[in-house]
Amino acid sequence: MREALGPIEYLVVEFPGNQFTGEIIPALTQLVGTGLIRIIDLAVISKDAYGNITILESGELPSDVAAPLLQVEDHVDDLMSENDLLMAAEELHNNCTAAAMLFENVWAVQFLRAVRNANGQVLANVRVPHDVIEAVQEMLVEASDEG
Repeated sequence: MREALGPIEYLVVEFPGNQFTGEIIPALTQLVGTGLIRIIDLAVISKDAYGNITILESGELPSDVAAPLLQVEDHVDDLMSENDLLMAAEELHNNCTAAAMLFENVWAVQFLRAVRNANGQVLANVRVPHDVIEAVQEMLVEASDEG
């Protein structure tokens, strides 16, 4: 029987000017180290000023960036295909680099197991975009200032 997986998320983060320096690695290392997430697949996509695309798996990156990524990445059959990464590259601005990754929310496995053990079931699970939350917060601030 296959190990139960928590919710899997796909995330693409863009860095202008092709300046992916690996500064996000300590945050990823901490999240993985505390058991909150598990990085399943990771790639770096670059688009030059002319729109030419380069896709590199974590092991193909410069060693100072690749070494720490390889320590936290837990490949599960390379779930992101080249086509997935090319579609992400289409959204990327020229002269930018992006980190694309699939990660598992490991924390959710234990919580969902507890819900099921209590004869509960998940009725809804929706990721609310951050810009929506910011807009609602701004509306609430404006409403409290008026009232």
